[in-house]
Amino acid sequence: MSDRMTCMPFSQLMTWMMEEKKKRNTVFGTHSPYAAGDETLELFGRKLETPIGPAAGPHTQLAQNIIAAYYTGSRFFELKTVQIMDGDELSACVNKPCILAEDECYNCEWSTELFVPQAMGEYIKAWFALHVMAKEWGLGSQDGFQFNISVGYDLAGIKSEKIDTFIESMKEAKDTDIFRECRQWLLDHIDLFEQFTAEDVENIPSDICNSATISTLHGCPPQEIESIANYLFTEKHMNTFIKCNPTLLGYDFARKTMDDMGYDYMVFGDFHFKDDLQYEDAIPMFRRLMKLSEELGLAFGVKITNTFPVDVTRSELPSEEMYMSGKSLFPLSISLAAKLSKEFDGKLRIAYSGGADYYNIGRIIGAGIWPVTVATTLLKPGGYNRGTQMAELLAKQGCRPFCRVDVDALSKLAEDAKKDSHHVKAAKPLPGRKTKDTVPLLDCFMAPCEEGCPIHQDITNYIALAGEGRYEEALQVILRKNPLPFITGTICAHNCMGKCTRNFYEESVNIRGVKLEAAEKAYDAVASRIQPVPVNGAEKVAVVGGGPAGIAAAYFLAREGVGVTVFEKEASLGGVVRNVIPGFRISGEAIDKDIALIEKLGVTVKTNTEITSLEELKAEGFTSVVLALGASKPGSLKLEKGETMNALKFLREFKEKDGALSLGRNVVVIGGGNTAMDTARAAKRTKGVEHVYLVYRRTKRYMPADEEELVMAEEDGVIFRELLAPISLENGQLLCEKMQLGALDASGRQSVSGTGEKESVPADTVIVAVGEKVPTEFYQANGLNTDDRGRAYRDDKTLESSQKGIYLAGDGLGGPATVVEGIRDAQKVAAAILGSPAVSECEKEGSREECFAKKGVLVSENEAPHESRRCLNCAAVCENCVDVCPNRANISIEVPGMPMAQIIHVDYMCNECGNCKSFCPYASAPYLDKFTLFANEKDMADSKNQGFAVLDREAGVCRVRLFGNEVTLKVTEDNERIPKGLRDLMAAVIKDYSYLL
Repeated sequence: MSDRMTCMPFSQLMTWMMEEKKKRNTVFGTHSPYAAGDETLELFGRKLETPIGPAAGPHTQLAQNIIAAYYTGSRFFELKTVQIMDGDELSACVNKPCILAEDECYNCEWSTELFVPQAMGEYIKAWFALHVMAKEWGLGSQDGFQFNISVGYDLAGIKSEKIDTFIESMKEAKDTDIFRECRQWLLDHIDLFEQFTAEDVENIPSDICNSATISTLHGCPPQEIESIANYLFTEKHMNTFIKCNPTLLGYDFARKTMDDMGYDYMVFGDFHFKDDLQYEDAIPMFRRLMKLSEELGLAFGVKITNTFPVDVTRSELPSEEMYMSGKSLFPLSISLAAKLSKEFDGKLRIAYSGGADYYNIGRIIGAGIWPVTVATTLLKPGGYNRGTQMAELLAKQGCRPFCRVDVDALSKLAEDAKKDSHHVKAAKPLPGRKTKDTVPLLDCFMAPCEEGCPIHQDITNYIALAGEGRYEEALQVILRKNPLPFITGTICAHNCMGKCTRNFYEESVNIRGVKLEAAEKAYDAVASRIQPVPVNGAEKVAVVGGGPAGIAAAYFLAREGVGVTVFEKEASLGGVVRNVIPGFRISGEAIDKDIALIEKLGVTVKTNTEITSLEELKAEGFTSVVLALGASKPGSLKLEKGETMNALKFLREFKEKDGALSLGRNVVVIGGGNTAMDTARAAKRTKGVEHVYLVYRRTKRYMPADEEELVMAEEDGVIFRELLAPISLENGQLLCEKMQLGALDASGRQSVSGTGEKESVPADTVIVAVGEKVPTEFYQANGLNTDDRGRAYRDDKTLESSQKGIYLAGDGLGGPATVVEGIRDAQKVAAAILGSPAVSECEKEGSREECFAKKGVLVSENEAPHESRRCLNCAAVCENCVDVCPNRANISIEVPGMPMAQIIHVDYMCNECGNCKSFCPYASAPYLDKFTLFANEKDMADSKNQGFAVLDREAGVCRVRLFGNEVTLKVTEDNERIPKGLRDLMAAVIKDYSYLL
């Protein structure tokens, strides 16, 4: 596959745009048109309907990108930078993939990869297309948008014939071949349009651009920057903005800000801060240029800011250095804007980019800073469609003409940004969003939340039902696979929420919360209809252990008519959830409701009954035994001096005595998992305890506990003592060795080593939460074979042990696990005993229209009337790869006879930026792994992708590569080497999407 983009002729662009709009009411895959109102601003002596648009970068490098951006609300276009190095020469310098935008954004690409004349052609084609769109589809005034050229990187290059021709052609294009070609094509095909007329064609202005943004490389001397600006003012008579770098803030400010906001892992030295334009040089230069521009009757300003150079330390991108942008750049960029505005008393005109998005753009523009251009937010799911929401926000808010910047408002925004949850880094590294599967060539849509759930709950179904107020149906969907809706609705580790696509918008759908909502609202009605199921066979099952796994196994078996008896050594069922997890986490009443479900099904429960012999159970006639024993054997941590308390023992006593324990004033908890957090929070509630310290050998970023557990512990007043390894306890002090973090590995985890330095922590009691062990002695005493870690051998599919008819489930299987993993084990065991699946699947529902209405719309949990309004229903429509491709190279194809749209990748539109890889829920990169359309056989030969080239569209003949084999075929004829689904896909492209060819 080549990383060189091919520019479409104007005829193909227009045919594609018009046909797609007519047939599918979309434009280059975007679904959210924005029609501007009558209110306009004035910039550079021209009208501007809304002061936002795409920044110079991936969203303005091709004509179709600019078209998609205009359709979704953009009106100010900062065209991708041109410089003397271009085409093949520049492309060879840009390593691919070059974009990583999963959270904060990084890139290692810079100016256009096209040849400069090609770039100019793309911009002029887009200029014509936008005039057509404005009139034909009623999106706004034909003079309501502006193009701004971005030129670099030194005066000699800008004065070169190549760049000079570009600048002059963008100022006045009437004599260029591409301008004449576009104009003539529209006149020749004017009958294609209903509103757009020949007169409109004649009136399309040829003076495309009267403004420029100067982009310079890091280290460019101030004299060079000023000379470029002087040249553009005096020789080219262009309104000119200078793009500034965040390095103007100084190294210490940038380093402290990043560290305080959780970006301490970001590595950058002080080199660029010393080498780039210095603040003391910038201010007088800006004053001189302001004066010059006033004398010439032109506009001058600064563009804040360029991206920020940081080191590649974890193989993020194939480069030594990369450029940071997005959420982490915003606090730096807006701080620089505030600093300069204060310096100039608000009189310096500022254009802005650097982490702008829906959540801050209103305040940026409200402070008098515009135009604002964006990139990172458009690289995330929703893509260009996000522009519509921003444009609508600004239309409602209004935007005042520029007179000066509101310095106070801007300074407040800069301070707020440092604490804003939209910009502060999460306390822990983000969980992996991808599944382990490779994306299939067909039918790749799936809900990542459901794939991430160990029991594959039908999440999208029950969220939709709950959103409609159909809570009984929602709970019935939940109970198909999950008999513990209150327990999992309260304390589930919710891996599903970590996988939720909504994380790339603002925050996960509160899946766990909706489950609890359905349980609370519908439990009485649903539970009242549950009746004992008559025993329908000779199977008689003993479940040993009444924790979550045991309760779930009993539920699944009893629901199918199997006689089940649960044996529990404690006084009541619930296991660790009942006896160990503190009451401030989950109430006994909630646990009781889940347990009542198995009792209603007719399960026999024997509490205060400890089982020690499996032979005795067999003698009682039990044909199968499910061992759900938990992992209650205490883990230990030996200190050189002093005794410690086990966390589970403490938590059990805390619950039994309601916190009336004697621990002293200072308690230290050793550990970093969820149990450690529960322990620390419980200790904080224990009578007489004043201080609780949590000691861990790494930083809390690398603690295994869930982020919400860390946050709750901090909110409760637990004091985290990071980078300490305990040594001994003596005289009320826990002596520790100070640790230090080493280099980052590819997973983002840092190594740790001792420093030899010592530090003491006040400690009357030390509680150890270091993991519990499985009941090896019980297994061995009952003849079950165990491995060298004491775990019973089992069949991973059925969980049957080395003894026939003896099964394992829950924590006792491999050590402490989650409740939902215990339910998964119970499903496996029940299916093995039943000889058939223990659960059934729900049919997926949801219309494409409903899904697309939510795409690109940012709305947090506290803003939405119900979480169903935020659920994107990815099981019906995913199309993340379509959304996030700047070049529109991933296309959704509707194939007759297929219930789901299919995705193809278009080779000639792709430059291998890699952005689609970040957001595909599979362990795949769509630009490499999806079925690919090639422009011709030569392009196909240059690629390893599976895909096809159309050789004869009239006859339907294609050259196809699949699984390493190539064949030429007619798509309408059977071919044993190419599945019918792929042939139908190719046929649909030829017949219904011929504008792709």
